[in-house]
Amino acid sequence: MTDQRRRLTSTFAHPQAAVWGAPGGPWPTQTLDQAIVTDDETDQLVGHVAGGLAEAGVRRGDTVAWQRANGPEAIALFRAAWRLGAVAAPIHHLAGPSDRDEVLGRLRPSLFLGPTDPVPTSDSPAVASEPIESGDLALALGTSGSTGTPKLALHTHRSLLYKSRQMGQVHGLGPGDCTLLCAPLAHISGLLYGVLLGACGVRSVPMGKWDPAVALELIERERVTFMIGPPTFFVSMMGAPTFRPASVRSLRQISCGGAGVTPAFVRSASARLGCRIKRSYGLTEAPTVTTSTLEDDVELAATTDGRAVGAAELLVVSIDTGDAVRAGLPGELWVRGPELCEGYDDEVATAASFTADGWFKTGDLATLSAEGWLTIVGRVKDVIIRGGENIAAPELEAVLEAHPAVQEAVVVGYPDPRLGERVCAFVVATSPFDLEVSCAWFEERGLSKFKWPERIIVVDTLPLMPAGKPDRNALKARAKLP
Repeated sequence: MTDQRRRLTSTFAHPQAAVWGAPGGPWPTQTLDQAIVTDDETDQLVGHVAGGLAEAGVRRGDTVAWQRANGPEAIALFRAAWRLGAVAAPIHHLAGPSDRDEVLGRLRPSLFLGPTDPVPTSDSPAVASEPIESGDLALALGTSGSTGTPKLALHTHRSLLYKSRQMGQVHGLGPGDCTLLCAPLAHISGLLYGVLLGACGVRSVPMGKWDPAVALELIERERVTFMIGPPTFFVSMMGAPTFRPASVRSLRQISCGGAGVTPAFVRSASARLGCRIKRSYGLTEAPTVTTSTLEDDVELAATTDGRAVGAAELLVVSIDTGDAVRAGLPGELWVRGPELCEGYDDEVATAASFTADGWFKTGDLATLSAEGWLTIVGRVKDVIIRGGENIAAPELEAVLEAHPAVQEAVVVGYPDPRLGERVCAFVVATSPFDLEVSCAWFEERGLSKFKWPERIIVVDTLPLMPAGKPDRNALKARAKLP
């Protein structure tokens, strides 16, 4: 037990809370533990862990933090904390001591369980000492980023339960489905699709760490029907020596988010894996706000990041003025909806990212068609500015990955005394690919010459952050080298 524990509180009030929480509104009245359905063995484990946490002094409103790889105990810790009315605060299992201690210093939890600490259990299952409400905080989760200390997004039972039920409807998932949990549980996608979909009766099979051969075995044995993750997971799975079409026959859908989900990847992986692959978009602060359904056009599922689901709203604004832009023009994406978190653990950070009328400023560059289809084109802070021209890295990555020799690509800027920045592309290639080949390809595709990469660096693999996204900062640092 730690001293000087901190009681987390919401730092953002939804202006539409009265509407969303009214009878018939999108916010559920249940708590997460009440809604999630699991087998008797799992439910017994949750009860015993809840008893252990209660005996350790955990009460409603306290924070329980832990650092664990995916597994039954980690899943049980979420449910047990929620059963007691506590806030779950998972820390990425790969976080180093400095990052872990920084987060713990801000959380000041009632209880922290390190990677080797035993999970407390009791023969006497426990329940909350006082009633839990759906508006209570349920989660403090670090945002995924490659620089600085991540902010801690604060979610309630109702925001997370609303989103889990929405995803069951949008993806068409129910009691007969099974997900392979390969994203970390300390990541919103891992939590949503590995734990929260239990509210729809979906079964989950956790993986402690990604291994494409093991994944193929689990998919075939457990009859996995749905997966999420970055393209890197599926590229490695398709390239595994043990890959066979029969081993992935049960897969019906894969939802991919994050950088690198290009149309070329979606098309090639869909054909190889024999299932529907679609692009989706979400954030720790607002999980999966856009995607597509099985009834939507296949080409739109490959070329866009979907359209708003449920009560979510999208707005694209000018970076300079903050005014809404015309359909099809790029700008910063703002989102609003019942799945949005209730701010960060830091009021200053909340004030900088949330507006008084309920919008969250994502920091992502996007276009929104007149029909409502969203396409993420980059990050506001990661735009490459070459000689005064703005260049969106994802556009170039999509062109590169459409080349037959390129398996994966990440484009970054590097300093130049004359132009400010130049364009460098890191590629994983299956056959020779150099600057001459790249220039010929970009010319053939008709892109403006100022966008063409001026350096090509071929690598065996791309460096990844813990969430599976390419580590752009590591690549930027390498691109600066002579």
